[in-house]
Amino acid sequence: MATTEITAEPGSPYIDMTREFDAPRDLVFRAHTEPELLSQWLGPAKYRMTIEEYELRDGGVWRYTHADDEGHVFGFHGVFHGTPSPQRMVQTFEFDGAPGHVSLDALTLEERDGRTIARMHSVYQSLEARDAMIEAGMEGGVREGYERLDALLARLGDRTPATVA
Repeated sequence: MATTEITAEPGSPYIDMTREFDAPRDLVFRAHTEPELLSQWLGPAKYRMTIEEYELRDGGVWRYTHADDEGHVFGFHGVFHGTPSPQRMVQTFEFDGAPGHVSLDALTLEERDGRTIARMHSVYQSLEARDAMIEAGMEGGVREGYERLDALLARLGDRTPATVA
């Protein structure tokens, strides 16, 4: 089973994450950029994800919510910077519950022998903002989401390209 490495160096407003997936880069990119796929894996399984906007282009906005069974809704939004590609995606990330605390996230996908190494570098406006993200449980949500992505990629990899939904 793949592991997710999450690093938050003391005194630095960054979080770095690395995860290897048993799937080609183009498929991992699709799972990150096609709303019908993204909503199947991003975040903890206990939440239902609704994608309200997803304009995959330079300057395009995105917005989604996670909802639990008790009716609590958690919203997130941002803007894409540069043209997203299988090599690199850059976007802002903001939680509705902490307005004004924006991170800048850069995702790179590197293919090696049919497998993909995903690296995310997140830059926060302050060390306090970075630490608040960690204290809010970001690590558990990322790990669970990536486990769900592993399962989705396995299902998608078993289909021919013409039948992948």
